[in-house]
Amino acid sequence: MKTNKASRTAQYMALFRALETSRPAGMRLFNDPYAAAFLGMKLRGAAQLSRIAVIRNIIEGIIYRKIPGALSSGIARTKYIDDLLYYAVNNGAQQVLILGAGFDTRCARLPFLRSTPVIEIDHPNTSVQKVTALKSAMGRLPANVSFHQLDFNKESLDDMLTWNPIDLDKPTAIIWEGVTNYLNPTAVDNVFRFLSRFAGGSYIIFTYVHRLVLDNPQAYYGAEKLLIDLDKIEESWTFGFKPDELKPYLNGFDWALLEDKGATDYRRKYIPYNTERGYEFYRVAFAKKR
Repeated sequence: MKTNKASRTAQYMALFRALETSRPAGMRLFNDPYAAAFLGMKLRGAAQLSRIAVIRNIIEGIIYRKIPGALSSGIARTKYIDDLLYYAVNNGAQQVLILGAGFDTRCARLPFLRSTPVIEIDHPNTSVQKVTALKSAMGRLPANVSFHQLDFNKESLDDMLTWNPIDLDKPTAIIWEGVTNYLNPTAVDNVFRFLSRFAGGSYIIFTYVHRLVLDNPQAYYGAEKLLIDLDKIEESWTFGFKPDELKPYLNGFDWALLEDKGATDYRRKYIPYNTERGYEFYRVAFAKKR
């Protein structure tokens, strides 16, 4: 990540949510009225024009040619994580922790979180821009949300506890979306070691990329160009799991794997008519603390 600006990929995800929100109410997977607030002038203009179906189709076609499968995967993944979070909150989670929150707006757009404490932690560059944009879009920040800043590659969550305490004894729903693939193995281990301290009955929802996409990007449609483009914007992917290694890895930190689905699975679930290729290497895991 460039040190003087927020994550470009976080802004792209906000664009994807804004495009989905532009669909008629009965045709969209979710509604995110705040997504456009995080976009620059050009992308915000594209999101506004996408209310016209023909133009939205053109914009989505351009995105597909540039990043095959990213849009449909990102939209389906957003809905899938929303549903997993709803399950966790309705099954005992008393607070929500969002690591590497990016421009995630769940704290503002999901009604079932309005009475639940939400803690967001992210890189200072992205966090500052996120708070400013969200406050402008909403008029005020949600009273139940706390925003903390942390560089996962330089500081630890234990360090953060010294100035921003978190109640580890509460069953917690943890979201860690779009982050692990930017870290190093030690940083990932340290986060899971920290998360193992949360109360039993906590849940974690996190994304990762299949290790094969880093070792052999030619194995996936569009992946080779994607990794080159990420290098150019200084947001290179550096870490991935092999799915068959994930369960024993999580067991080592007292987390029991409940689900592990790839983009093909959650696209099929939420957008069954979609036939796009690309992004099959992106995955969502759901686990429960023993």
